[in-house]
Amino acid sequence: MSLSRLAFAALLVTPFSLSAQSTPPADLIVTNARVYTADDARPLVEAFAVRDGRVVFVGSQREAAMLKGASTRVLDAQGRTIIPGMVDAHAHFAGLAQKLRAVDLVGTKSLDEVIARVAEKAKTLPKGTWITGRGWDQNAWADTRFPSHAQLSAAIPDHPVILTRVDGHAGFVNTAAMQLAGLTRTTKDPDGGKILKDAQGNPTGVLIDRAQGIVGAKVPEFTREEMRSALKDAVARMHSFGLVGMHDAGASRSNIDLFEDMAQKQELNLRLYVMIGDDSTALRHYFAQGPRSGLHNGQVWVRAVKLYADGAMGSRGAALLEPYSDDPNNNGLLLSAPAHIQEVAEAGLKAGFQINTHAIGDRGNRVVLDAYERAIGRVPRVDHRFRVEHAQILHYEDIPRFAQLGVIPSMQASHQTSDMYWIGKRLGPTRLYGAYAWQSLLQTGVIIPNGSDFPVEEVNPLISFHAAIARQDGRDWPAGGWFPEQKMTREDALRSMTIWPAYSGFQEKDLGSITAGKYADFVMLDQDIMRVPVELVLKTKVLATYVGGKTVYEAAPRP
Repeated sequence: MSLSRLAFAALLVTPFSLSAQSTPPADLIVTNARVYTADDARPLVEAFAVRDGRVVFVGSQREAAMLKGASTRVLDAQGRTIIPGMVDAHAHFAGLAQKLRAVDLVGTKSLDEVIARVAEKAKTLPKGTWITGRGWDQNAWADTRFPSHAQLSAAIPDHPVILTRVDGHAGFVNTAAMQLAGLTRTTKDPDGGKILKDAQGNPTGVLIDRAQGIVGAKVPEFTREEMRSALKDAVARMHSFGLVGMHDAGASRSNIDLFEDMAQKQELNLRLYVMIGDDSTALRHYFAQGPRSGLHNGQVWVRAVKLYADGAMGSRGAALLEPYSDDPNNNGLLLSAPAHIQEVAEAGLKAGFQINTHAIGDRGNRVVLDAYERAIGRVPRVDHRFRVEHAQILHYEDIPRFAQLGVIPSMQASHQTSDMYWIGKRLGPTRLYGAYAWQSLLQTGVIIPNGSDFPVEEVNPLISFHAAIARQDGRDWPAGGWFPEQKMTREDALRSMTIWPAYSGFQEKDLGSITAGKYADFVMLDQDIMRVPVELVLKTKVLATYVGGKTVYEAAPRP
């Protein structure tokens, strides 16, 4: 914060300045609240005031009342808890929008259940219409092997079908889809992808990582207006769970243009930090423009790039230093050459853009850290804030390198509670000590912005908050938590969803805490997540969400 802003903030909190009536009245005063500000200078207060969409005072009820004018709205929180608006530091905006229009396969317990849901959708569509779905996870089935398409093809013969795995790193297609895509036994694996085949060499219908594009390229894209409508629904869902912003982990130029158009037309109401997808044409365009921040009244930031190093653990595509314990001939997949990551990182450093790379396996993480280190050595830049997205499995030698290189591990706590049931089979016992190692990383001095990776996980950010402090699922399993020494404190868990995402997006001067001078983005909860027993955290409901001091969501009153 600049000296001038510090001086201004100091004037606002002195009784003399308030009593002298030297400041215009507030638009909104929030009072009688338990406000966790995520600001270390004043972490807990009872009131704050808002003018022109920004916080102008934080402190006591008595002082806040002195900013009341004839038109000031007073919000009596009735002792409830208020926290800064939560931000998902790694998610997929268009992915959520598309999922809301697709067959929901989350929670399916068998291939039969997956097929039943798709068949029900097929009844409502003309023959030949594509059917998309997302959310299946064979690890949750009694038979944890990848499925084969025969049953799916027999049940839905008249519609091409593509069903995306929960993590987005595998697809499952039927015969109609393979025929349209020209996918046969002679089709070769693309770079960074794998076509699973049976003993006779025929495709099983399961496509890993970039092999999904063989069929995915044939699926009709949303029209611009279809996408606009779906994005509005996605924003409404985010607001209902207390999210005021998100970091979009890989957006196309056409979608970024649509985001900006929505922001200009006041259809967004979201703090959207955009990572540009790895497309050379798009990168040249945005690098030529230079970083752009706080566009359209603080709604859009375009100053980061999203790359991919490897795949995911669930589909055994994450790149490992040693083979998978349950697949000894497989070390996973590298989706980008190390030289490509270094090349884009150097170009980003020259253009002033942050580089954020997906890396899940220990080999994937090492490849990214090595590429970053070489790029930073060739193009030194102060405060680059490069990120590794996920950083799930780390070799012990690489844990301190994040702090040494100034690299931020951007992690999703809910991935740990989703993966803990089967991850030991993939890694064996020794490598688990570097899995989802939040406390080991925090002790080196880094921050960990938290997220969900939705639509991979549910939108609700309190799931990740709970996972961070408990390392347990919603049924409080396992007792004491999974590798409990890696838990976060509640204070750090709150920071991981507020001020740390802001810092990791170069937004800390405007977002991330309830502090004078920042945007008035906040959430009212029906429970105090900083004090209630851990087992009650997931029962917490969002009562209202505010962006720029305006209500964007309000829960229906209980009957």
